[in-house]
Amino acid sequence: MIQIKNYISENKERFLNELIELLKIPSISADPAYSKDVITTAKFVEKSLQEAGCENTEICETKGYPVVYGEKIIDKSLPTILVYGHYDVQPPDPMELWDSPPFEPVIKTTELHPEGAIFARGSCDDKGQMYMHVKAVEFMIKNNELPCNVKFMIEGEEEVGSDSLADFLEDNKEKLSNDIILISDTGMIANDVPSITTGLRGLSYVEVEVTGPNRDLHSGIYGGAVPNPINVLSKMIASLHDEDNHITIKNFYDKVEEVSAEERAEMAKAPFNLEDYKKALDIGDVQGEKGYTTSERYSIRPTLDVNGIWGGYTGEGAKTVIASKAYAKISMRLVPHQEPDEITELFSKHFESIAPKGVKVKVTPHHGGLPYVTNMDSLGYKAAAKAYEATFGKTPIPERTGGSIPIVALFEQVLESKTILMGFGLDSDAIHSPNEHFGVWNYLKGIETIPYFYKYFVELHKA
Repeated sequence: MIQIKNYISENKERFLNELIELLKIPSISADPAYSKDVITTAKFVEKSLQEAGCENTEICETKGYPVVYGEKIIDKSLPTILVYGHYDVQPPDPMELWDSPPFEPVIKTTELHPEGAIFARGSCDDKGQMYMHVKAVEFMIKNNELPCNVKFMIEGEEEVGSDSLADFLEDNKEKLSNDIILISDTGMIANDVPSITTGLRGLSYVEVEVTGPNRDLHSGIYGGAVPNPINVLSKMIASLHDEDNHITIKNFYDKVEEVSAEERAEMAKAPFNLEDYKKALDIGDVQGEKGYTTSERYSIRPTLDVNGIWGGYTGEGAKTVIASKAYAKISMRLVPHQEPDEITELFSKHFESIAPKGVKVKVTPHHGGLPYVTNMDSLGYKAAAKAYEATFGKTPIPERTGGSIPIVALFEQVLESKTILMGFGLDSDAIHSPNEHFGVWNYLKGIETIPYFYKYFVELHKA
């Protein structure tokens, strides 16, 4: 396995150039205008799997965007690792906040990335991290270091809720059968503090619409006499939290997992500097649910956040108008035992109940996902820990994260498989934001570390 460092050194420029070409394709699954680009990206991924040495590669049609599949079966008696990732990306808006065009990748040095970081939409989430696995398997196949079977399932709808995956999993259980699922769509604490994500929050995502008068009205003639949907929506949203930043929806917390004091104490051992955190975000202070630390608020507690709000006139200059409608998009991050469908229903009933008589309210569910927690005693976790130790020289810290990967819980339900999350990005990599980036060091370190996971998982599996 020592060859991996030499292989990376010899192929570094090619690895970077290939990723840059992948990042140039605007595979925005949320916007139908980019549907051809999403398909182009799927073809790129399939070709990359073929060139890495995978067999039986195919672009599998779904009711939405396709799943790219490939495999290398060396011995059916050996364990099988299923690699999951996604090739779609978030919309790049707001465009004006990017320092360079989001689909024209550039490598720039930063304080945290002195060896350079690739700035582009999807660089960290998830094209860069997904592509680490393609290159790691390329190394193992071409150097006869692959110790087990491997399958790839790379989808194109993760950023819009993975709506097609449930049916795809049900229809392809045998094809996707595995001993463990390996995903890199999370991060680690720092480049010198490796960590393994042991928990993900679930998600309930909705859009709300508040309608007042049957048309836009002149604010001078009608102002003060009719309900203003934007004013009403603002008050309704404000009422969703109390003075302690506790969510006010009835029964919202009924099934929330209460993490023990012992586990909270273990989590607190992870390095965290509040002043550095505030400085990095350029904020004067933090905010959140009373009684919990900042790191607990974004990992083990549920949340409710407005992701977008609009209505009325937002163009240049002034237009004195009372809008007929106002809208908002709202996401709720969930913790173990909370069910997304149940939370969506609780939200809908609550939001409708707090609307004044002068307006009509419509709640439209978008997508959701279950929370997930992995067992630190599992073979997958132990193999991942040994892999990080081999390349970082440190034992990784277990860490729950605030993000959601809805497919993880679905994997366990349908494929009856456990998942291990080996992320190599940093919280500061600005995923979902302007100027998203992924460190060159992190990209290459992932390629170096992944083969060790295969090695140790097979060894532990045989033990």
